[in-house]
Amino acid sequence: MYNNFRGGFGGGNNMQALMRQAQKMQEEMQKAQEEVDNAEFEGKSAGGKVVVKVSGKKDMLKVTLDPVVVDPDDVEMLEDLIVAAFNDAGSKADAFKESKLGGLGGLGGLM
Repeated sequence: MYNNFRGGFGGGNNMQALMRQAQKMQEEMQKAQEEVDNAEFEGKSAGGKVVVKVSGKKDMLKVTLDPVVVDPDDVEMLEDLIVAAFNDAGSKADAFKESKLGGLGGLGGLM
């Protein structure tokens, strides 16, 4: 009665192929994640007078300020411009990450 059952879902060869496919997908995801982590993104505000550079991990790497936006009587505006530039860079990093990891089995959000 059970003589035709040979190792579950199509036998050992299919399981090995599935494991190789899973390994390959994991390697592709790791490579894509490294590419995202090593990328750098610039965000700008105030027409480019405030520039923030972030890594793919969204670590701030550099801030560049045009002296024209540095008003000691309006520090709050400068703070807002820096936040806006950082958010712009972060959005670019997110879009790049989605483009690299989103198509890999839908698991990009887990990285």
